[in-house]
Amino acid sequence: GGPGGPGGPGGRGGFRTGGRGNTAGAFGKPGGRPSRGRKSKRAKRQEFDNMEAPTLGGVRLPRGTGETVRLPRGASLTDFAEKIDASPADLVKVLIGLGEMVTATQSIDDDTLKLLGTELNFDVQVVSPEDEDRELLESFDLDFGEDEGEAGDLEARSPVVTVMGHVDHGKTKLLDAIRKTNVVSGEAGGITQHIGAYQAVAHTPDGERTLTIIDTPGHEAFTAMRARGAEVTDIAVLVVAADDGVKPQTIEALNHAQAAQVPIVVAVNKVDKEGADPTKVRSQLTEYGLVAEDFGGDTMFVDVSALQGMGIEPLLEAVLLTADAALELQANPHQNAQGVAIEAHLDRGRGPVATVLVQRGTLRQGDSIVAGDAFGRVRAMLDDAGNSVEEAGPSAPVQVLGLTSVPGAGDSFLVVEEDRTARHIAQTRQARERNAQLAKSRVKRSLEDFLESLEKGEVQELTLIIKGDVSGSVEALEDALMKIDVGEDVNLRVIHRGVGAITKNDVTLASASQAIILGFNVRPEGKVAEFASTEGVDVRYYSVIYQAIDEIEAALKGMLKPEFEEAQLGTAEVREVFKSSKFGTIAGCLVQSGEVKRNAKARLIRDGAVVTDNLSIAGLRRFKDDVTEVREGFECGINLGSYQDVKVDDVIETFEMREMKRPA
Repeated sequence: GGPGGPGGPGGRGGFRTGGRGNTAGAFGKPGGRPSRGRKSKRAKRQEFDNMEAPTLGGVRLPRGTGETVRLPRGASLTDFAEKIDASPADLVKVLIGLGEMVTATQSIDDDTLKLLGTELNFDVQVVSPEDEDRELLESFDLDFGEDEGEAGDLEARSPVVTVMGHVDHGKTKLLDAIRKTNVVSGEAGGITQHIGAYQAVAHTPDGERTLTIIDTPGHEAFTAMRARGAEVTDIAVLVVAADDGVKPQTIEALNHAQAAQVPIVVAVNKVDKEGADPTKVRSQLTEYGLVAEDFGGDTMFVDVSALQGMGIEPLLEAVLLTADAALELQANPHQNAQGVAIEAHLDRGRGPVATVLVQRGTLRQGDSIVAGDAFGRVRAMLDDAGNSVEEAGPSAPVQVLGLTSVPGAGDSFLVVEEDRTARHIAQTRQARERNAQLAKSRVKRSLEDFLESLEKGEVQELTLIIKGDVSGSVEALEDALMKIDVGEDVNLRVIHRGVGAITKNDVTLASASQAIILGFNVRPEGKVAEFASTEGVDVRYYSVIYQAIDEIEAALKGMLKPEFEEAQLGTAEVREVFKSSKFGTIAGCLVQSGEVKRNAKARLIRDGAVVTDNLSIAGLRRFKDDVTEVREGFECGINLGSYQDVKVDDVIETFEMREMKRPA
């Protein structure tokens, strides 16, 4: 460069600073650090495309060779992806290809998991709740359901008896007679609302012997509780009213007992009533495999009158005789206690209270206990009379205080060495149950369904929150409500269920989800009722389960879109066709049947075939006057709006859409 030019005597020397061959000074700060070269988008894309993996519909996925993949209930696609070393996003794409709309973290039902497994050539096995629980307990070296120790450690225990039968056949009266107390007056609608467990004493030739009696509610909505009752039962007492005979729930109770393979003693109640026929009951039950001893069978039938207190002792003796003959009832009282929670509720002063039946071992105050997804230390124990006890051996029913939450009716309980173990087991169960519930409540939506529901307006959904006084009732109510079916246009979803009073949290959740709160034998705490009314949340209270079912069914039916049917109004034959510059084509008609109304829907029929049916009567005249209707036998002029193709001898048929009444 010349003087003043770059690199020249008067120049800045901008190209020289970096030294020869180094361009750092030319394109950045003089002597700056060389920057890393950035790949172009095309280069990145090329690199991505070159990564090889098997593809399915444009998605990279490992293909299985029939290996078994074990997944818990309510697993998500993320869990599945971890097991097969794939990307959750790819699994989402595969499911969309199969017509299922699912997110990567959503809990999925068993069928969808198996469908995906089949597609990728994996054998998906969904672990049953029992296996899940067994594996969880094994991880802590615990075993539920087995007596520990040698045969010499086993001692005789009292039989556990469940009283079953048809509603209103006198089960509660019979229990009263056995317990010499009265619980019937407190029952709404004459149905026992809670499961309770009591000990009764029978006077036998060998001295006094105790029996543990579990009382199951009679209404069929409590099938779930009753089925669970049968799992802890040694002997079932089937109560049949002598004047009423065998009824559907009698058979249902009988099936539960036979399915649980427990011996049955039949109590023929109300034998003192007029029209009572105990022999008829015996012959009716013969059809179901219960042959009375009088008829040469081996089932003991005892005639009782709960009201008069007659035949109670012979009934208890029959139960003990059957137990001695058919069963060898033994348990080890020296191990850590295990058993079943029969009923649980939230008590205002005492917190969660669970009625538990000890099946083996001895339960003592201060034991660390886990029952279902609840855990805690046994703070106090009460027997069926409300007296405090220090310990409870096999077959003893006691109320336990000290749990952190309310367990479910029928949940197993066991004593563990440390509080930490109890907490871990309970929290794991809680998470699993939540996932399983989420998978169950997920409404299966395929892409087609999704588009269809968008087209015709969203599917209606009734969202509920259920609160009850005991967990068995909440579960039974939810099961009964889920069985209500009023068609595919309306769904029922339970977003929360719990035991205890209705709280502010319940109302907040209901408000956010537009849910209705059902309170079964519970009321709102403090000012919660006021809060609910300001939030506009509908809270309904029930004490009888049928009433809740009927009202929810009525609400669901009310949410259904109305169905319409066509009602024919009348027909008119076109005699002449006029053209009008103002109205277009006008058909001169004679009304042949019924009546023709202005603005009614219409269809045009030519030679017996429908030409078009999406019409309406835009104008209707007699002579020069506009009219609203023309009856049979009169002439009129009809204008079908923009539709002009009307010919002589065509028939215009008019109709209206009327709302159909749904069957009750």
